[in-house]
Amino acid sequence: MAQALPSSDAGTGRRGLTYPPFEAPAWGEAVEVAPGVLWLRAPLPMTLDHVNIWALADGDGWMVIDAGLKTSVTLEGWERALAGPLGGRPVTRVLCTHMHPDHIGLAGWLCERFEAPLLMSRLEYVTGRMLLADAGPAPEAGAAFYRRAGWTEAQIQAWREGYGRFGKAVAPLPDGYRRVREGDRLTIGGEVWRIVVGDGHSPEHLCLWREADGVFISGDQILPRISSNVSVWPTEPEADPLDDWMRSLARLRALLPDDLLVLPSHGEPFTGVHARLEALTRGHQVALKRLLRTLSAPCRAVDVFPALFARPVDDGVLGMATGEALAHLNYLKNKGLAQGRTDDDGVVWWTATQQETGE
Repeated sequence: MAQALPSSDAGTGRRGLTYPPFEAPAWGEAVEVAPGVLWLRAPLPMTLDHVNIWALADGDGWMVIDAGLKTSVTLEGWERALAGPLGGRPVTRVLCTHMHPDHIGLAGWLCERFEAPLLMSRLEYVTGRMLLADAGPAPEAGAAFYRRAGWTEAQIQAWREGYGRFGKAVAPLPDGYRRVREGDRLTIGGEVWRIVVGDGHSPEHLCLWREADGVFISGDQILPRISSNVSVWPTEPEADPLDDWMRSLARLRALLPDDLLVLPSHGEPFTGVHARLEALTRGHQVALKRLLRTLSAPCRAVDVFPALFARPVDDGVLGMATGEALAHLNYLKNKGLAQGRTDDDGVVWWTATQQETGE
């Protein structure tokens, strides 16, 4: 999911962005933001309280981009939307930008109801299926991962008890899917949309670009007001997703024209994509420098939260905050700027080896 606890720099800048005068729709209603493109907004039961869904006119029906979390409220809103602004016309295809629950939660339900195919990238589909199948019990390798980061035994026990929540928020995915990859062109309602893949927030995130009129569905890859969560998880503890993220931001900056209408998964449609990409990059660079200063004395991952986040971290976002901290620490380690030492209790203490990132 996108980050519910914004970074102190990466998530809050609005300079250079323009927000067209659309009013966000109530759930079950829709707003047309571009020819053949409807904006729907489903609620989320968390600090980040909504996810945007896009319905693209597709012949006699609609191609749906993302589906919302599997909750009774989301289901009720879908019934209103299908009968109301979608005019009782069928869903022809469902495309999920990535496999996080707020995006794929009801994708399987829509596909089954309308006998519609699911379109995803391979890594997102396979990862989503893996997480759905992994219902528990909680692996001890995961407990050791969070112990290394500095979690208390009570926090680890709470993680064990909540393990498998992914499956509770996601309806079963179809057994098969249609693979979508970088550079593909999809014809939707007679219009061509180009697929652009991002990285770092999730393994193979899909964006859609209608080059003819500059409409860009960005998913969580480019958000206007917050920074997407970039995390290390127990399944790949040595991963460097922040490097993937920074490279992806640079690639998007070089690829995309600045006059796009960006349709994000959270927040409002906006223009000024270059300014936003530059702000996201700069925010992480500033955070890395602040983190290096913090690492002048040995720190656990949980000790560096003030260097990265603008608000205190509570248990509700502890997992994402820890993953984000480890992403920054692994990035510095791979640049030769920080190192970790494991003590006798299995806790990793991080220190800086240099004080400049070179970014």
